Amino acid sequence: MRKLELHWKILIGMVLGLVFGFAMTYPEWGKDFVVDWISPFGTIFIKLLKLIAIPLILASLIKGISDLKDISKFRNIGLRTIGIYIGTTTVAIILGLMLVNILQPGNGISDETIDKLTATYASDSGVVSKLEEATRQKESGPLKFLEDMVPDNAVAALGNNQLMLQVIFFTIFMGISMLLIGEEKARPLKNFFDALNDVVLKMVDLIMLTAPLAVFALLANVVVSSSDPEILLALLKYAGVVVLGLFLMVVFYCVLVSVFAKKNPFWFLKQLSPAQLLAFSTSSSAATLPVTMERVEEHIGVDKEVSSFVLPVGATINMDGTSLYQGVAAVFIAQALSFDLPLTAQLTIVLTALLASIGTAAVPGAGMVMLVIVLESVGFPADKYAIGLALIFAVDRPLDMLRTVINITGDATVATIVAKSVGKLGEPHPQEWDDHLDEVR
Repeated sequence: MRKLELHWKILIGMVLGLVFGFAMTYPEWGKDFVVDWISPFGTIFIKLLKLIAIPLILASLIKGISDLKDISKFRNIGLRTIGIYIGTTTVAIILGLMLVNILQPGNGISDETIDKLTATYASDSGVVSKLEEATRQKESGPLKFLEDMVPDNAVAALGNNQLMLQVIFFTIFMGISMLLIGEEKARPLKNFFDALNDVVLKMVDLIMLTAPLAVFALLANVVVSSSDPEILLALLKYAGVVVLGLFLMVVFYCVLVSVFAKKNPFWFLKQLSPAQLLAFSTSSSAATLPVTMERVEEHIGVDKEVSSFVLPVGATINMDGTSLYQGVAAVFIAQALSFDLPLTAQLTIVLTALLASIGTAAVPGAGMVMLVIVLESVGFPADKYAIGLALIFAVDRPLDMLRTVINITGDATVATIVAKSVGKLGEPHPQEWDDHLDEVR
């Protein structure tokens, strides 16, 4: 009997999680049961993925750099990666602005709905925390993101998943230094990181065995924690514009993969689907990173020299889905609250959203922090920030889940294109968790 592929197992887990979650909204004890007895399994799964994210970046990137014979190749990979990321993010923002201006979802929001949303969410702890975080980021200097890339304590950086850019900086610095001391002297350290890389990838395989159960738990918790259905219905047009934009970004990626990487886009999406489904379930590019790297390397055929740099950098600075959402959400809020946004202001949104995406934490909810910075850049009244966030807060989590899928799809697309451009796109070589089981029996 043919073994069921992983993406189908995860999809079944998602569907069952949604059905179970909806069923648990009816009994009074249902929500508490899911939160106490089901949700922890999803939390453990995310913790396991975060547990191996930093070791994977460290081992994979050092292995990739140390395997290089020509250091100029790394420069080429870096420049192409940053250039393509900036290009795709710009396309995403412009696409979002075009859709929201054409469809104008904010014009259909009644004053009654605005008042209800404001009363429900304006003082919510989630909204307040996003405003406070945005204030901290706005007060930093223009080159703060460069300053933050350089760690003053490597151990502290390696111990914090939110300091991924610092880990990447330290790892690249270490990898280049290994090249410069010569192959003979660097061999013991290289062998260590080669072995560590293989071990961590095997840990990914083992963790993925629990993925169907984990997404069941994560989505059941999302459903029982969801907002008032009437409010969600009122924001359906706004959510629809965001979803349409995200779908068009997938089409855009498929065109890029087909034209520049010469790969069948449907095959590409199929190979990436387990990572996409996990991104949807976790709402975190950082948590999904180990799985994204495993799928891109083993199932799409991108060489480790490319994936080990492009994907960790992308998880931090490339947020196409989130950037598209910035444009749609900012104009939607302006439309709903009758705040005029001329063309010049919308061009400012493009630039601000592009800059805000660099260095923003790849965790759930980071998009709303970026949104406050975008609103501030176009002169939106400060006293209405809370009202603006309240307008979209009810549907932010499901949209966050969808835009995280686009974020990691964009990362994988760029990795594939860069690999093709430098001759590092080979044949897939998938590995299973039990490949060497007979050796230890």
